[in-house]
Amino acid sequence: MTFDELKSTLTELGYLINGEKELSNGMQVKLTNGGVVNCFNNGNINVQGKNASEIKSALGLEGPITQFQAQVKSQKTPEAVFVVYGHDEEAKTQLEAMLRRWNVEPLILDQLPSEGKTIIEKLENYTDQANFCIVLATPDDEGHRRDHPEEKAFRARQNVVLELGMMLSKLGRDRVAILLRNQEETERPSDIHGLIYIPFKDDIDEAALQLAKEMSVKGYSIDIKRL
Repeated sequence: MTFDELKSTLTELGYLINGEKELSNGMQVKLTNGGVVNCFNNGNINVQGKNASEIKSALGLEGPITQFQAQVKSQKTPEAVFVVYGHDEEAKTQLEAMLRRWNVEPLILDQLPSEGKTIIEKLENYTDQANFCIVLATPDDEGHRRDHPEEKAFRARQNVVLELGMMLSKLGRDRVAILLRNQEETERPSDIHGLIYIPFKDDIDEAALQLAKEMSVKGYSIDIKRL
């Protein structure tokens, strides 16, 4: 659904538009009742502000899949996936490029508008736009138990571990894939059973096939020729 189609739908539903705003990855419309509706370039719709639940219900964004949602999903626009990362810019850049080749839009936190929100609030907001999360667990830090320096090991950044926990709670274990760099030397951020760990060493493409399989099972249309 395009932004113009969204505005038309809101008007037909009786909502009055109070303003518009351009986002880095879409457009935003503000309603006179205090509601805020974001229309992203990938076709996803996010509702915030006052009366959000009412607006979501009117648009068919809550409960079973409706004709409105089916129309959005049927459009040939990139599907979204949330990306959690640390300090490994090379791995992040490789992953972003790979996902775009697959016609999947990566939602990368520092590329999304803050709108005065905290990091936690941004995560809570934008996780509604994706049904899958990829966590880049790269050896950015070192750590060990107190008084046991002999146990020193590489580990992911603390923000990565925190966001991993949020994503597991939000999406479930089967919708979060952890790409673990240098698994022989890097401490796993969690020992929870059933997590999807995909190892790679030098290049993200090493994890491409297994990641594509995991995402395909969850409804992402990935052309094997793009791997």
